[in-house]
Amino acid sequence: MSNSSSITLFLLLAFTDTRELQLLHFWLSLAIYLAALLGNGLIVTAIACDHRLHTPMYFFLLNLSLLDLGSISTTLPKSMASSLGDTRDISYMGCAAQAFLFVFLMSAEFFLLTVMAYDRYVAICTPLHYGTLLGSRACAHMAAAAWAGGFLNALLHTASTFSLPLCHGNALGQFFCEIPQILKLSCSDTYLREVGILVVSACLVFGCFVFILFSYVQIFRAVLRLPSEQGRHKAFSTCLPHLAVVSLFLSTGTFAYLKPPSISSPPLDLVVAVLYSVVPPAVNPLIYSMRNQELKQPIKQVISWIVVNINKLSITLQK
Repeated sequence: MSNSSSITLFLLLAFTDTRELQLLHFWLSLAIYLAALLGNGLIVTAIACDHRLHTPMYFFLLNLSLLDLGSISTTLPKSMASSLGDTRDISYMGCAAQAFLFVFLMSAEFFLLTVMAYDRYVAICTPLHYGTLLGSRACAHMAAAAWAGGFLNALLHTASTFSLPLCHGNALGQFFCEIPQILKLSCSDTYLREVGILVVSACLVFGCFVFILFSYVQIFRAVLRLPSEQGRHKAFSTCLPHLAVVSLFLSTGTFAYLKPPSISSPPLDLVVAVLYSVVPPAVNPLIYSMRNQELKQPIKQVISWIVVNINKLSITLQK
């Protein structure tokens, strides 16, 4: 029997024990990670550099891309290093930091998606009050509230979880430090305290979901009343990317945490964890830029600038 004070490291769940498949996992993960970095990095750079995109919608999108960069960087690099080095261990403090950052960034992202739903609601349902309700100060306050809410939520969960005595070994059934997996190692009845915090968080998430749902019911009602087909198409085109991102975020997260225990298994849990922790940050930039002409052009300009400067640098080095 051991407790948390005697545990110095945790063992993460490996994707495979076959060396060739470990290397394949490393290269696939590296490709996904670089695609996520490139996509989100281009969106952040394009929005920051183009003054035409200094609007509330794109300000929130910039924050979303920063959160996506942080969340995928919290889990995937460690997983890649484990596959490349054929190791499973992570230090106790490293595990606590990873759990904190993951909950922080994912919570803040959902709160931000809720704020973005409000942005679309005001823009379409009350456009005359858009500048008043979503001024620069109001936008900054709402974004800060999303980040602060995520930070507080993560602090409560991490402090509560890592204060529990652990006596069921140190092997986690996941490829990163996930709080539900750590709770399975607890041997104390005080885990009910963390369950209580989880219930409060679930209620908060449900409240955000109801708000998003209500916002989109009002949005669709307002859009369908527009007399112009072009106006309806433009309104829908600004909402559908956000709705797709919310759907992807909620569907993968809900299935991961609310799937029936009867179908739960280590391989399935591993695949589902990848779906909700890796896929959204990599896919979100594609969803937002696919049909957004306002964003496509600045991104192309950023890519052109990068290519031109790389060519200049290569010519200079050749000389």
